[in-house]
Amino acid sequence: MTKVKLQPFSVIGISVRTTNKNNQATHDIPALWNTFMSENTIDKIPNRLEDSIYALYTDYESDYTEGYTTVLGCKVENLDNIPDGMTGIEINKNTYSRFTAEGDLTKGVIYEKWGEIWNSNLNRDYTTDFEVYGEEAQNPTDAIVDIFIGVA
Repeated sequence: MTKVKLQPFSVIGISVRTTNKNNQATHDIPALWNTFMSENTIDKIPNRLEDSIYALYTDYESDYTEGYTTVLGCKVENLDNIPDGMTGIEINKNTYSRFTAEGDLTKGVIYEKWGEIWNSNLNRDYTTDFEVYGEEAQNPTDAIVDIFIGVA
């Protein structure tokens, strides 16, 4: 884990409201990924700055045990043109703890890393957390994904 300060940025993508209660997120988030990939959502995002996919977790009701919104999208120049059915999110300047998940995405390496995060004593601010699926995540069986957790 490393602490980093990130400047504001914007993301446009598709979203779902979910919760970790009753394992609901383990159904909702894979379904969102399926929609994102099967409908080629990345090509519908205007003013895209890069092809890395951002998985955002935001609008927390309280903490990770309650409801939150997941957004899958890309970093964009601005939020001036948000297509119908998509969501635009402005990520404010913040300090993050960066974790790195390495291994086989199909075998739950991301979920395992989140388990470590949930069981840690981080002073989380529950504004926006996110994963970045860049070039190092192109091979799902041997991927490297950074996870950024907003901290107070």
